[in-house]
Amino acid sequence: MENFDLIVIGGGPGGYEAAIEAAKKYGKKVALVESRELGGTCLNRGCIPTKTLIHTVGMYSELKTHGEEIGLTGGDSIGVNLSTLQARKNVVLEQLRSGIASLMKANKITVYEGRGTVIDSGRVDVNLNSGETLELSCENILIATGSVPAVPPIKGAELKGVVTSDELLDLSEPIESVTIIGGGVIGCEFASLFGSLGAKVTVVEALDKIIANLDRELSQNLKMLLSKSYGVEIHTGASVKEIKEEGDRIVTCFTEKEQAVEVSSDLVLMAVGRRPETSGLFTENASEAVKNIKLNRAAIVVNERYETSVNRIYAIGDVIGGIQLAHVATAEGRNAVALMYGGEAEINMNAVPSCIYTEPEIASVGIGPDIAKQEGIEVISKKYTMSANGK
Repeated sequence: MENFDLIVIGGGPGGYEAAIEAAKKYGKKVALVESRELGGTCLNRGCIPTKTLIHTVGMYSELKTHGEEIGLTGGDSIGVNLSTLQARKNVVLEQLRSGIASLMKANKITVYEGRGTVIDSGRVDVNLNSGETLELSCENILIATGSVPAVPPIKGAELKGVVTSDELLDLSEPIESVTIIGGGVIGCEFASLFGSLGAKVTVVEALDKIIANLDRELSQNLKMLLSKSYGVEIHTGASVKEIKEEGDRIVTCFTEKEQAVEVSSDLVLMAVGRRPETSGLFTENASEAVKNIKLNRAAIVVNERYETSVNRIYAIGDVIGGIQLAHVATAEGRNAVALMYGGEAEINMNAVPSCIYTEPEIASVGIGPDIAKQEGIEVISKKYTMSANGK
């Protein structure tokens, strides 16, 4: 049984950055356990592939829409080859994965390709992808297993034509229409992406506005721009009742303002959010304390030091709930390692920057005016017409 100072379960931006911090800054012997590709959701099934596709499709849309007026000709004859686009995306991902692997090697971090199972506060079993099982011992454990797409219990959600963002990011054949269930960040980014490609996009959102955490004015403006720019049809306050097949089409049945509505499309994207990934993390072989680790629904509960209800087991990132952003997981991982080894948490978590990659993009730091007013904080709001900006 090999012994480590720290075992990190999960090789996403929270996990691998925490592993580097422990090895480089504190001189610890570190193991990283990852069952899939290094880089986690962000690199392989989230931020990076999405933005790679959005960037290329944005150039296509700009040339198609405004090419002639800015002096670029041939707009009517250009097209998008999704297979080539996917191949280029995969090259980008492989380059970045290779970079992370090099960082692991440079910092002498042992990487195990397999699923980590927490047995006790000082032991992790690794079911290697090769079929072997290893027993590892350690001083501390950091859980950074992230999240997976949530699929609500809607009748027909298991149909072949119903996909999550994971599958849609690998789409290599063009589609003429898509229905997106969920008007959050993921849903609206994909609405922009497929709208740019000329697909008929319908968004069905249960709440009374899209991207519910935005101030109402921004949400309303985005709804208007998605409709005006790409013809995206957005239904808010809508409750999905059933998804069914009709020939080679997928029909989404929902109610809006007590009226029954049906929308037919090539595909349905489930984009209702993500849930913490803890499957297989705690098994019957675990100690009683680990089997009864405190959870809030599926999320692992931690204190202000990122420590769980079990001594010397820590958790960070999407698996503890909260703001599901890659750089939040990174910040939490670095802070957790610092607190673990006698340092101070140096990254302030009170004002988190974020960006939504719709067209136009929406950037923010901290809370917006609506929430500030609800909390009794006086705010000053100013608007600037960006068309007056030379760029």
